[in-house]
Amino acid sequence: MARILITSGPTRQHLDPVRYLTNNSSGQMGSAIAVAALALGHEVTIVSGPVSITYPAEATVVPVVSTQEMFETCVQLFPDFSGAIGVAAPCDYKPLLVSPEKIAKTGMPLQVELHETRDIIAHLGAQKRNGQWVVGFALETHDERFRALAKLETKCCDMIVLNRPEAMQSDSNQVELFDVTGSCLANVGGLKKDVASEILKYIDALLINS
Repeated sequence: MARILITSGPTRQHLDPVRYLTNNSSGQMGSAIAVAALALGHEVTIVSGPVSITYPAEATVVPVVSTQEMFETCVQLFPDFSGAIGVAAPCDYKPLLVSPEKIAKTGMPLQVELHETRDIIAHLGAQKRNGQWVVGFALETHDERFRALAKLETKCCDMIVLNRPEAMQSDSNQVELFDVTGSCLANVGGLKKDVASEILKYIDALLINS
């Protein structure tokens, strides 16, 4: 049995108390990955941004809001886990300044300076110890394979899953799974629960029970 840490859902980066940057991640794929891991007898903890779905009852769920909160939680938990699967779509940017009050209309353009957030999976990949492994997800809109394989290397992942924006808010997904050498292990489409089972089959065989 492995202890698997899964990130899931979106994160939010507030502009003011009522407005924030986010994305369309629903958490469905993260939940499907968790179900598949549990079905194989593994222990699962999910670090999740705000979602409206219900995660499997057998999993431990740690709710977070911002990318920094997800980063800090994962860094704290990861040393006690066998590996991590980064399914979440955390915000890559955050406002430099967050207004303590609701930003009012002035009739003038509003300029917002954005800075990059910490890269959760890259940090976990760089901190792997004692046989730990990391699987990343890469959602790309162009040069898909090139960008996914670049992330596989720069984030020190042991596998990476390439998917596309159509998967967001959808019950289905179409993915390509690459191993650490960049070889394509599988090209899988269908309901997310079936895609997740196929992904976990490879993780279980090549990373957990290798």
